[in-house]
Amino acid sequence: MEMNKKTKFSLAEQGHILKGILSFAKPYWKEFAFTFVATAIVSSIAAYLPVVLQRYIDEVLGQNAATIGITTRVAALYFGLTIVKVIIYYCRDYIFKLASEKTVAHMRNTVYHKVVHLGMRYFDQTPNGSVVSRVTNDTETIKEFWQVFLAFFDGLVNILTITFAMYSLNARLATIFICFIPIMLLLIYIYQRQSTYIYGRMRQALSSLNAKLSESITGMSIIQNFGQEKRAMAEFDEVNQRYVVARNAMFRMNALLLIPAINVLEAIALVIVLYIFGIQDLQGLAVNIGVLYAFTSYATSFFQPMGQMMDSLSVFQDGMVSGARINALLNNPEIAPESSEGASGKVTEGHIEIKGLSFSYDDKKQVLHDINLDIKPGQTVAFVGQTGSGKSSIINVLMRFYEFNRGNIYIDGQSIKDMPIEQLRQDIGLVLQDSFMFYGDIAQNIRLHGDYSDEMVASAAKFVKADDFIESLEDGYHAKVIEGGAAFSTGQKQLLSFARTILREPKILILDEATANIDTETEQKIQTGLANMRLGRTTIIIAHRLSTIKDADQIVVLKQGRIIEQGNHDSLIEKGGTYYNMYQLQTYSEAHEELDEGEIDAL
Repeated sequence: MEMNKKTKFSLAEQGHILKGILSFAKPYWKEFAFTFVATAIVSSIAAYLPVVLQRYIDEVLGQNAATIGITTRVAALYFGLTIVKVIIYYCRDYIFKLASEKTVAHMRNTVYHKVVHLGMRYFDQTPNGSVVSRVTNDTETIKEFWQVFLAFFDGLVNILTITFAMYSLNARLATIFICFIPIMLLLIYIYQRQSTYIYGRMRQALSSLNAKLSESITGMSIIQNFGQEKRAMAEFDEVNQRYVVARNAMFRMNALLLIPAINVLEAIALVIVLYIFGIQDLQGLAVNIGVLYAFTSYATSFFQPMGQMMDSLSVFQDGMVSGARINALLNNPEIAPESSEGASGKVTEGHIEIKGLSFSYDDKKQVLHDINLDIKPGQTVAFVGQTGSGKSSIINVLMRFYEFNRGNIYIDGQSIKDMPIEQLRQDIGLVLQDSFMFYGDIAQNIRLHGDYSDEMVASAAKFVKADDFIESLEDGYHAKVIEGGAAFSTGQKQLLSFARTILREPKILILDEATANIDTETEQKIQTGLANMRLGRTTIIIAHRLSTIKDADQIVVLKQGRIIEQGNHDSLIEKGGTYYNMYQLQTYSEAHEELDEGEIDAL
C-alpha cells in the first residue's frame, strides 16, 4: 500500500498497521507494562488529592474544628502523595521513553535490514530520498507515536478515576460531566476523518522533499557546471512549498479541533457547575465549599486528559501514515534473489556455462535473448557492444543482483541458484566502472570490515600496484578518505577498488568497464595490476576500449540482448563484421586524438 496512492484507511487497515507497529514492542513488553501500571497509580493519586482537600474544607474548616495537628497531618498527607506521584511519574516517563527509543531502534534496524535485502528493481523504481525518508523520518515519527498509547491510556484511566471520585461526591454534578463525552467522541470522529488525509499529504510532501534534496546533493557538480542553480532552487522551493501548505493545513485543523474546542467544553462545564451551586445558595440550601472546589478542580482534570487524547490524534494520524509506509516497505515482495533450499555449492575452478539465458528487468521488455556461452577455467572473455546491448545485464544476472527469467547459469557444473549468495559473491570479484569509497581510511576501504590483517591489506595493495601512491601519502594506509573518496583521483580510487577485490582472492574476476573513466597514461600504469589480477582466474571484461582486450581468449559482441559475433580478436577482424567496424572506428578516433595532442605539443 503505497502512500502516494492512498492516505485514508479503513478500520481494518488501521488495525493491520497497528499490528505491524506493535510487533516491534514485544521485546520490551515489561517496560511498557510497568508504565501502564505506574500510570494507573499516578491517576489514582491525582484523583484522590482533591478529595483530601474537600474533606479538610467541609469536615474540618466547615465545622470550625481545625487544629495545628489536623492541619499538619492533612498537609503532610497531601505533600507526601504529591511526592510519591512525582517520583512514580518520573520513573514512568523515563522507562517509557527508554523503551520507545529501543523499540524505534529495533524498527530502524529491521527496516534497514529489509532495505539491504531488497532486489535491485526496487531501487530502480524508488528515489533514494524516499528510501532515506522511510528509514529515518518515518521511524522517528513512530517514536512519537508510542506516546499516543500512553496518552490514551493515561486519559482513559484519568477519566475513570475522576468519574468515580465525582460520583462519590455528587452524582448529579458527575452526570453533567459525563454528558460531554458524546460531544468529545464526535470531535474525535471529525478530527480523524480530516487528519488522515492531511497527514497523508504532509508525509508524501516530506518524502518528495527528501528525494529532491538527495537528488540535488548527488548531482551538485552537474547543477553548478551547467549553471542550473536557479532552476534547482526553484524546483526545491516548489516541493518545499507543498510541504509548507500541508503543514499549514494541519495547524489550522489542530487549532480548531484540539485544545481550543476542549477549553470551550471545559468552560461550559464550569459555568454549569457554578450555576447549580449559585442556585442552591439563592434558594438557601447548604453549599459544600469543598465539593465546589473539588468539582472545579475535576473540571480541568476531566477535560485535560481528553485534550491530551485529542492532541495525540494528530500524532496518531501521522504515525498511521508512517506506519503504513514502513509496512509497505517491509512487505515489499521485491526481495533480492535467493538461493535454493539447501544450497551449498561453491566456485572451485571457474568454469562458466550460460545456457539459454533470457532476462527482463520489468517482466515486460526482454533485454537478454537466449544467451549461450561456455567460458573455460582461466579464460579471459570480453563483452563488447553499444550501450544497451546487454553487457552489464549479463553481469547483473551472474552476480545474482536480479533473478533471471529463463535458462540457467552454471559454474563448475552447478547452477548459481544452488550456491549461497554470500559464497557466490565471495568467489566472484566485481570491479565496477565507478569506484565508491566509504568515509574512513584507506585500510578500512580495502578491508571493508572483513577479517583481514593489516599485512593482508598491504599485500593486496602491492599485488595490484596500489602501494606506491598509498605509501607516498603522509598517513599511508591510515590516510583519511572523505565521503566518496573525493580527495583521490579516479585512477587511485580504481586501484583501491582492485585491492579491495583481490584481497578476497576470488576465483572469477569481472571488470565492468573498470578503466573507462581513466586517462590513457593512468590506464597504462594500472594494466600491470590488472594483469596480476587476471593470472590464474577466469576473467570477464566489459570493454570500453577495444585495444585493451586484444589478448582476450574470447570476444563476445552483443546487440540488443543477442550475441551476434563471437571469437578472438584476429578471427573477428578477419571476419570483417560488427567488431571489425567498431575496432576500425575506435582506432581511427584514437589516432586522430594522438595527432591533435602532438600538434598541440609542437605549438
